[in-house]
Amino acid sequence: MSYKVVVLVEEPVTSWDARQIVALHSDTPEPVHYYVLIPVEDAASRVESTIGSLAASEVMGTAALYLDENDLERVHEEIREASRRSLDMSVQAFSTLGAQVTGEVTAHDPLDRLATLVQECGAAEVIILTRPHVVAELFHVDWTARARRKLNVPVLHLLAQSEPDWESEVRHQNGDSP
Repeated sequence: MSYKVVVLVEEPVTSWDARQIVALHSDTPEPVHYYVLIPVEDAASRVESTIGSLAASEVMGTAALYLDENDLERVHEEIREASRRSLDMSVQAFSTLGAQVTGEVTAHDPLDRLATLVQECGAAEVIILTRPHVVAELFHVDWTARARRKLNVPVLHLLAQSEPDWESEVRHQNGDSP
C-alpha cells in the first residue's frame, strides 16, 4: 500500500518545487506515489485573446489577420504538445528524486478531473502548485479554495518557485551590491 498525493499544477514542476513537495512526505512510513495533473491551456481562450489583440491593432491601422480551420487546429495541437512537454518535465522532476510518479494532461475542468482522480486513486491529500493569484485567492475562487470545498482530503496550496539564488541572497543580506 502506498500513500497517494495528487499534485495539480498550472505550469511545469521545477526541480526545486519537486524537492519541496517530496520533503513534505519524508517521514511518511509507507511509499509515496505522486499523481501530477496538468490542465491543457484553453485553446479557445488563447485564440480569443489573440483575436482581441488583433482587433485592437485594427483600430491602430494595422492589417487584420484571419484564422482558418487549419490554423486553429495547428494552435490546438501546439497547445496540447506544450502541455505534454510540461507533464514530461514535471514527472522528470519527481523521478530524478527517486519518487514514484505518474501524470496526465486533462482537457476537462481541472477541478472536476482532480476530484475524479482523487476518488480513482484513493488519494490521501492534494497539493495545488500555482503562481500567485491574489485576486482569485482574495475572493476564494482560486483552485485551492474550490478544491477544499469539493474534496474530503487535505488540500495544500504551494506557490511555484525556481531554485533560489543563495549567493545573491547572502550578498543582499550582508549589504553587498551584486
